[in-house]
Amino acid sequence: MFKYILKRVGLSILILVAVSLIIYFLVRLMPLDFVASNAGMNSEPETLDKIREQLGLQDNSFFGIIKGYFKWIGNLFEFENGYITLGRLFGNEKPVSQVIVQGLPTSFVVAFVATIFEFLIAIPLGITAATHQYSVRDYVITVLVMVGISLPSFFFGNVFKAVFAELLGWFPTSGATDASQSTTGIIGILSNFKYYVLPIFTITILSLGGRMRMTRTNMLEVLNSDYIRTARAKGLKESKVIYKHAFRNTLIPLVTTLAGLIPSLFSGAIITEKIFGLDGIGTTALTLTNTGNIPFIMGYNMFLAVLSILGILLSDIMYAIVDPRVKLE
Repeated sequence: MFKYILKRVGLSILILVAVSLIIYFLVRLMPLDFVASNAGMNSEPETLDKIREQLGLQDNSFFGIIKGYFKWIGNLFEFENGYITLGRLFGNEKPVSQVIVQGLPTSFVVAFVATIFEFLIAIPLGITAATHQYSVRDYVITVLVMVGISLPSFFFGNVFKAVFAELLGWFPTSGATDASQSTTGIIGILSNFKYYVLPIFTITILSLGGRMRMTRTNMLEVLNSDYIRTARAKGLKESKVIYKHAFRNTLIPLVTTLAGLIPSLFSGAIITEKIFGLDGIGTTALTLTNTGNIPFIMGYNMFLAVLSILGILLSDIMYAIVDPRVKLE
């Protein structure tokens, strides 16, 4: 296991290098001069050249591009107060990592709680639909889930907002803070949790369908296996056959979703955050990307790349835990 992890870490470093090259060259190919637009149209040419020099975007020759890449890597791994900066924003020179950390608590809490509800609801529904295939229960669950998959997040978000916030007045319409509360961070989020109920509800409904359908499909495949028929022939209780034998093997394909789970917890839900006025990393990323804040775009995408690779590694390790037949070498 340890040797396998070392191999994957080495491979991950190579992948990150390749990702960094792709991000850098895509930024170099951007048609608009976002340096000028962020610095201001009335900025002096010397000021613009200085900013481009700091970002490694000034020289467009081959060796200039290579030099600029290593300049960006150096800015990426710059440290401040013991923390890596991931570059600095235009204008205020604020570290990108600090901007990401400020928006993460809101996005993480919403995504984490929604993911818990997603697993608690979708997996039992998938098992129920599989064990009662072609029954009324199966059809009802499938139809409701397909409705959730088909309708977009902005539709659900606005419907929940109109009904539960504006019509019934049970929850706030937008925002994530209470004027009477002075606490921030996770404590502030928990004290103002009423602002997060509708966004969590929206994300949960939208994510149920895929997880439920995957559970149902995998469960049906396992239930038709020979060893399940053998277990039933031996007289085992149906609940034991389903939850001890069938469900354990159903978990194996579900483990693959862990690869995308970690990035989703930290990347934010852009549309949902905008609808409910949450100041999360999704909203921040959208705003800074629209303004062409190159340091943030490059640093944030590298952050997501690291999370994606970490998710894939944990997914592979979970394979060995769920299925003892899988050997990581």
